Amino acid sequence: MPPRSVWNGTISFGAVHVPIKLYSATQSQSISFTEVHLEDGAKIEHRRFCTKEETEVPYEEVVRGFEVSSGRYVVLEKEEADAAAGDRTRIVEVEHFVPVGDIDPVFYDKPYYVGARDGGEDAYRLLRDALRKSEKAAIGRFTFHNREYLVAIRPYADGLAMHTLRFADEIGGSDVVDRPTGARKPSDKEVKMAERLVETLHEPFKPERYEDTYRDAVLDVVKRKAAGKPIEAPEEDEPDDDGDDLAAALEASLSGGR
Repeated sequence: MPPRSVWNGTISFGAVHVPIKLYSATQSQSISFTEVHLEDGAKIEHRRFCTKEETEVPYEEVVRGFEVSSGRYVVLEKEEADAAAGDRTRIVEVEHFVPVGDIDPVFYDKPYYVGARDGGEDAYRLLRDALRKSEKAAIGRFTFHNREYLVAIRPYADGLAMHTLRFADEIGGSDVVDRPTGARKPSDKEVKMAERLVETLHEPFKPERYEDTYRDAVLDVVKRKAAGKPIEAPEEDEPDDDGDDLAAALEASLSGGR
């Protein structure tokens, strides 16, 4: 069964319109746990409960409201929320083209694959080739699931990818991070040794080499416990602390030590 698109719309730049469809580029492989009652092992349910009537509420009677004052909510129908979005529910309007390298990775959020809809193949190729040759990304915005997203569209493989971006006010200031405050700086020798160590570990990035070993370990523990085998937590290994002798640690690393 072919993958199903999650959104159909149009990329618009200038007077050019590119009919597209979006596909999720990622799928979560995280382990999912279920809440159970410790006493009898039964599954826990979370029910919708009205705090005023103190009774359970059926799903069809639940709507979303925005609290405008204490205990007072304004309910918006889907059509009213769509009206606030305007044309952006179906159009990604490109506002700027920027060098791809100018987008700091901290702003990237979720990726999507961009496909061409029937009749839009020529415009799709035009946008893809123009972005590839100029090494630019198209910056625009659209509304998806009742939220506005800033997006970057860039060439990927033989097609296009679209990344939702975090807005600037969603990025916390880096001044909260503890940074070295001591007067001592790494010596030229230490920096050169560190550069050599980086070079010895340098190779092209191959994402298929990296697997979620923790997930596999958890599944193995679940399997063993289900079979009635005892589970013992391993002792934590403390890294050797040689104080501030960075040069010795770098020498050991370069010679194959740890």
